Amino acid sequence: MRLHWLPRPSSFAPPYYRSQVYASWKTRRCYSDEQGGKSLTLARRRITEGQISFTLQRAEKVKAVIEKKSKKSKERSSKTPHNVQDQTRKQKTEQALWFSHPSSPGSPIFTPGGTYVIQKLQAFLRAQYAEYGFQEVITPLMYKRSLWEQSGHWENYKDDMYSVHSGKQSSDKSGDNTFGLKPMNCPGHCVLFSKQRWSYNDLPVRYADFSPLHRDEVSGALSGLTRVRRFHQDDGHIFCRPSQIENEIASCLSFTDTVYRTLGIEDYELVLSTRPDKDFIGTREEWTQAERQLKDALDRFGRPWRYQRGEGAFYGPKIDFIVLDSVGKSHQIGTTQLDFQLPKRFGLKYAAPAKVEGSSGTMAEDGISFEPVMIHRAIFGSLERFLALFIDKHDGQWPFWLNPNPVAVLTVTDDQGVREMATRVAQNLRYPMSKRPDSELGDPFTFGLPLPLSEAATFTPVHLNTSDETLGKKLVLTKDKGTGLIVIIGQRNVKDNTVDVQVSAVLEPKKVWSAIEEIKPGSQAPIKKDTGTGKARGQPGVKLSVVEFQKLSKNLADAYI
Repeated sequence: MRLHWLPRPSSFAPPYYRSQVYASWKTRRCYSDEQGGKSLTLARRRITEGQISFTLQRAEKVKAVIEKKSKKSKERSSKTPHNVQDQTRKQKTEQALWFSHPSSPGSPIFTPGGTYVIQKLQAFLRAQYAEYGFQEVITPLMYKRSLWEQSGHWENYKDDMYSVHSGKQSSDKSGDNTFGLKPMNCPGHCVLFSKQRWSYNDLPVRYADFSPLHRDEVSGALSGLTRVRRFHQDDGHIFCRPSQIENEIASCLSFTDTVYRTLGIEDYELVLSTRPDKDFIGTREEWTQAERQLKDALDRFGRPWRYQRGEGAFYGPKIDFIVLDSVGKSHQIGTTQLDFQLPKRFGLKYAAPAKVEGSSGTMAEDGISFEPVMIHRAIFGSLERFLALFIDKHDGQWPFWLNPNPVAVLTVTDDQGVREMATRVAQNLRYPMSKRPDSELGDPFTFGLPLPLSEAATFTPVHLNTSDETLGKKLVLTKDKGTGLIVIIGQRNVKDNTVDVQVSAVLEPKKVWSAIEEIKPGSQAPIKKDTGTGKARGQPGVKLSVVEFQKLSKNLADAYI
């Protein structure tokens, strides 16, 4: 046995051991090499007339104590959010955004707070659709098996689809009673495009769809929000002429980059996925042409990218947007895909003179017809997965406009006047465009003109707390929910019709304070900093009028802060 002596015990021995035995004993750590393996033993040495004696019984007790403490430390660290699943689970419980239920595994149920976030993300994209020429459509949740066979999904994707069988006799001649819940929207958009005659002047045609999708994932693969069976995708499909491909791909890349930068996701990776080795449709020549066009678009975009051989969809190559979570695991979010196959399978056509598109068309009643090219586009991809990665990326912090708990109104006292003002302020913040008198707010028997459609876009969730608890306790509870701005109202505020505002949990506090400075110059509160970390300590506050705070809320939302 070979002994390796290590330093004095103060760095590893438990306190009670040091205090009891250090005076008369000197402890050393030793390793014993036996049969090629190392076993750690804690030994102590007594110096008596130059002889060394080892008491292994006491060493075993010390070892047991150290292992117990190490186990407790691991248990504590395991409770600390350290990856995307733990972080989303933390947000799920503290902010009550979503939950799952055994009756529908893999299908998250969103609470009003979580639904608010999902709808805000959708509204954000809808606000950009006019700029990029997209029109939103609504398509069926399921289609007959014959449609999936026509698109190629039944042959290449049916193992990941849910089949629905009707027990009633089919009224049509085909007798097709088998349906498939759609795992993607592309066949439905092809059907939509086929129901109208198109000229080359009408192209490109761009459809957008937020329909829920279903994919039959194995139960062992389900994981929080990142891998689910039912999800919402910001699906988009573009039908264009071959000469328009390069510009449309570039527009998709630019659109996606704009959205990501607005949401603080700038460190994404671009990957070009090429033809699979098997289970693909179309010829190799068509795949080579499509891959070359995507490569040219990526080179033109100017951002680094790499190949991912054999990972393309069964109908065409694709550009994937990849992000890493906090533990380094990669996740695909957005995608842009080029497809020559589905337009051919669905017989999609547009009319054009031969001098415009060349001689590759076919004769039709209304002239020469050509097949359009189809581009698949998703920016968020699965909104559920994107939400999980967004929470992980920003460590649970929210920009004000996306925060499910953007504003809280707290009272200092239980004075009747303070409560009434707090209720009125909260109502005005929720519905800033309401023209009803204050006395009628919240009255269920008040009838009048309906609120404008723009009211829905400006609605802000406001948490109102007028309980008789102390202000300190209210603040703790409010901050635990990740509230962005905290409005405090006391008797002095009632007298001068103002509110005290604390900037609490916001993603970019400097931008929030800059917005406050624009509304009320000179109001910038000093921010105390911890000399050890350099981070801000405490929440600085500012006094604003109710109108000024309403303007601040609108400015933050409009600027996506």
